[in-house]
Amino acid sequence: MSWTGLRKQFHKASQFFSEKISRVERTKLDEEFLELQRKTEVTRKAVEELLTKCTEYLQPNPAYRVKLGVQNTMSKLTGQMGTSGYPQPEGLLGESMLRCGTELGEDSMFGQALLDIGESMKLMAEVKDSLDISVKQNFIDPLQLLHEKDLKDIGYHLKKLEGRRLDYDYKKRQTSRISGEELGKAVKKFEESKEFARKGMVNLLENDIEQVSQLAVFIEAMRDYHRQSADILLELHRKLQHRIRISTAFSNYNYKSKTTSKTSSADSEKNQISFHSSEDSGPSLLLNHPCCRAIFDFVPESEGELGFKEGDIITLTSQIDENWYEGIFQGQSGLFPINYVSVLVPLPY
Repeated sequence: MSWTGLRKQFHKASQFFSEKISRVERTKLDEEFLELQRKTEVTRKAVEELLTKCTEYLQPNPAYRVKLGVQNTMSKLTGQMGTSGYPQPEGLLGESMLRCGTELGEDSMFGQALLDIGESMKLMAEVKDSLDISVKQNFIDPLQLLHEKDLKDIGYHLKKLEGRRLDYDYKKRQTSRISGEELGKAVKKFEESKEFARKGMVNLLENDIEQVSQLAVFIEAMRDYHRQSADILLELHRKLQHRIRISTAFSNYNYKSKTTSKTSSADSEKNQISFHSSEDSGPSLLLNHPCCRAIFDFVPESEGELGFKEGDIITLTSQIDENWYEGIFQGQSGLFPINYVSVLVPLPY
């Protein structure tokens, strides 16, 4: 600090202690100004807390927040605009599930389900990244600007006002040594600083509709995030329920050789249907689950349809409507027309 700066600081300190010791009452600010000052201080504290808490909501891991803050600072110093994104917990969990599902392989129903969930979690991480970017651009950045500009300017004028008030009160007590012209200048400077501070606080408090609009944008971004996440989870739930149906249907298979078929008990034969494949090769299949036999060849024309040839046996999993079944054949699941098959064991009602 320069010698001039030190002299000013010493002068202000002298004025402050003189005011404390003297019995002369300090110059009071009017009630309207004090109320503006109180509301402005409350606003300042609210803005600071919102900036902190909103960032913690988007990026809950404090270690990563510090790391990103350092990286962003270094990027600004070096002139590099690119910054690494926050590693969303959904993405980290998704990567873990994808890795485990791949290791389990295609033959594992559990592994395939993990792959389904892993892909969905990665999608949810992307949606969370979009929320992060949207909230930062449309809520945090404007709030940061309000904190660093408008509130900072008001704080500067209030601090300057306090210094000029101390100077004015000091000169009032020194009327015997201070000329009327010098006292008048002190009054003028005090009133000037007061008006600057008052205008700044009035503009801030009267234009708070801007902050309400920014809050509305924040909530809209959260609504979009939860809507997209819900859509992803609903589709994932549908996939998992489909895998459960497939797994349940295959668990009901009861494979027995032809010899076993011949020696099976009469009661068992009454409750089971025996048939051969269209090629009449391999072991016969005894089923006690919903199934049908193809009476025509069916060639899929759209994605999600199940193809088969005449004589093939298809496991029934559900009836979509009066025209379509859903079933499983050779490990594949899909839809096929009802009038292309003959039901052997009907679906339960």
